[in-house]
Formats: sequence, C-alpha cells, structure tokens
Amino acid sequence: MGYFRLAGYKVISFDKISSTQDYAHDMIARGDASDHTVVVANAQYAGRGRYRRKWVSHHGNLYASFVFLSPERDPRLSYAVAVAIVDTIMSFGINSQIKWPNDILIDGKKVAGTLIEYAGRFVIVGIGINVGTNPTVPEYQTTKLLNYANVDLKELFARLAKNLDKWLCAEFDSVRRFWMETAVGLNRLVKYRGEMVEMIGINDNGALVVRRATEYFLIHGDEVLI
Repeated sequence: MGYFRLAGYKVISFDKISSTQDYAHDMIARGDASDHTVVVANAQYAGRGRYRRKWVSHHGNLYASFVFLSPERDPRLSYAVAVAIVDTIMSFGINSQIKWPNDILIDGKKVAGTLIEYAGRFVIVGIGINVGTNPTVPEYQTTKLLNYANVDLKELFARLAKNLDKWLCAEFDSVRRFWMETAVGLNRLVKYRGEMVEMIGINDNGALVVRRATEYFLIHGDEVLI
C-alpha cells in the first residue's frame, strides 16, 4: 500500500486488493474517509459492478474508487461521471459513447463501467477502465484503449481525476448536453421491461425520458436494453 497526492486528491494505492470499492466502504465505516480520497489498484480479485456482478480485474487496467462528500443522493451524478470518463478517453483521440446510464463503449464494445454507492456522508464512485487488457464475458463484447491509441495508465488516471472535478462542478445543462451528444440509442427503440420504447433523453432531475406511442414516462435506474 502506498500514499501520494494527485490533482487535489489523496491517493491510496495497492498492487492488488479484493475491491477498491469495498476498501473505500471500510474506510468510511472506520471514520478514516475524507473528501477527495481515491483508492486505486493495479488489480482486484473480487471486483464488482452494478447488481454485484463480477468485474474481471486483471493487471494492466485502471481500477479506482473516488470518495466525495455527498450529504444527499443526486441521480444526476451518474451522468457527470460518465461524461468525465468519455471526456478523458476522447482526450487521447479515441471516440467513445455512453450506454444508459453510464457504461462506456467504443465501437459498440464495453471499455469502462461505473459503480456509484452512497455510504454515510459520502458517495463512492467506482470506475473501471480497460486499458491494456479486456476480459471475455458472455453477456457483452469488450475492448481496451490500447487497441486504439497509446494510453499511459498514469496519465489516464491523472486526466480522469481532473475531469471528474470539472464535470461534477459543471452546470447540469452542460452535462446533459454532452451526455446526449454521446449517448447510444437516443431517438431509437430500446427494450424496457419487455417492451419497445423510444429513448428521448434525460430531464432536469436525471431521469431517462422514454416514449411509448404517445405516452411519455420516466425511468430511474432500471436496466434498458439497447
């Protein structure tokens, strides 16, 4: 384990750990957490994503859990995080897109994922980005950044930290505009709870707006198949 500071963050680094997200939770439970702390690891042996799905975490990729003060839950946070990741990837000259709500795709293949969890006065933003390796999983296709550009892992981490600060502080109108410019499936039919609906966009409160015939309704966090 090591400590250093980067772009206003206190960084706690590991070569290998069970889960950066779990370590951040434990840190909060012990009362050791502070705003702008990030736990980063070169590999994880019990990484997880949404709904506790396994996140394969071999060496060569970025695995980080950012801890921020957050006295209230904000459904708009996931969009700002997704935009920060895409902005970071695009800074290396790689085009990427956002799949609802915050998976990141390149050429339709998943390259990054996010897990946002609240704990006490804090929110933990877990981010995994495939840089040098990408797992083979049955549910979807994956890819890695090195297929598209020469991306240095440390530089990627530094740019991501700065972009998180940038987009978490931005007006939501700017976040929403960027999200909708890079969203997969916008104005197309997607599957929601077994039926096809048209994905329209996101509203001021961070809900996904969809349309079924002439009826508009809102989706909060449920899965949408694109």
